[in-house]
Amino acid sequence: MIEDGSFERILAALHKAALDPADWSGAAGLVDEALGTHGSTLACGDGETDEDFRLYFMWTCLRGQRRQDLERIWLETYLHLDEGVPRLRRLPFNRLIPVTDLYTEAEQKTSAAYNVLRTLGRAGNGIDVRLPGPDGLRIMWQVNDPVDGEGWSSWQLDRIRRLLPHIRQTVHVRQTLAGAGALGATLTDMLEASGLGVVQLDARGRIAAANDRARDLLRAGNGLFDRDGFLSARARRDNDGLQRLLGRALPPSGAQAAGGSTIVRRPGALPPLVLHVNPVGGQETDRPVWPVAAIVLVVDPAGGASVDPAVAAAALGLTGMESRVAVRLARGMSVKEIAAATGRKESTIRTHVKHMFANHLVNVNAGLHLSAPVYELCW
Repeated sequence: MIEDGSFERILAALHKAALDPADWSGAAGLVDEALGTHGSTLACGDGETDEDFRLYFMWTCLRGQRRQDLERIWLETYLHLDEGVPRLRRLPFNRLIPVTDLYTEAEQKTSAAYNVLRTLGRAGNGIDVRLPGPDGLRIMWQVNDPVDGEGWSSWQLDRIRRLLPHIRQTVHVRQTLAGAGALGATLTDMLEASGLGVVQLDARGRIAAANDRARDLLRAGNGLFDRDGFLSARARRDNDGLQRLLGRALPPSGAQAAGGSTIVRRPGALPPLVLHVNPVGGQETDRPVWPVAAIVLVVDPAGGASVDPAVAAAALGLTGMESRVAVRLARGMSVKEIAAATGRKESTIRTHVKHMFANHLVNVNAGLHLSAPVYELCW
């Protein structure tokens, strides 16, 4: 396991990097030290083919230094030549895969892309892992070669696995802020963001500040509300989950803070709110009497954003595929459209829907407010 002090420093650095990408290289350097590796690459994009592929960001760091020169070389010259990329896109989520598994023995000798990865990138014997990102995006984290050249030990692989949910959460917060044009903003400027609710909490969990969008949602009170200065959810089950999440982000003094995400359901036809909680430390604000200890980003899908399938899965007790189907149903897609979008047969999608409603009917219907009749989806 990662030593407690090292893990705490990494998490604190990831929380900073989620708010400002300029801080990512520092976090990457701490990860290198803890894992004993040469560096890493974190990227986020979508699309299944070269034609529809879009890359939202890519950060390559070697020993804590951002290497934009290597990023440019790969993107401009080797992305479309790399034999491993199509195989990488087909990898299951959350599984550690040796980079060498993405290339045949012959390709490891002849591939120009693999040669650059092995020499300049120091990742010929690295580890790749895909993570589900927000709004259907895909996250790729590549951990470079071990410094000792001895190959991967079980303790190094265990350390990587322990970091996965925190790497994923960093990207979730980053993309949410980027979508609102608030990435890299100070805590004060973040309150000017529109289209995204921002609630800032002090160390006791009291609401220190909120932007206009968040205040509107709190005043409406049909999902979130202000309970005597503390952020609460209207439904008991959702509030229990929210308070646990806030408790992890605002732990007792001396304990390690951790971020996370959840959903808060609303009555009627309103879709659930998506909440991303991120601990904060050491940033300047205009309110020194009430230093901000955590921020809560509130995404309202009714305003054009969408529910993250992974968050829906955790909150509603669905499998990964069920949650992706449920979210698309909530958007009004038909079984046929979902099958086409996911590359599955219509019969497979109907099976997932039947299972969802047989086992989670109340949760799914109340949580996502499906727009099509049950009988139409299942039969």
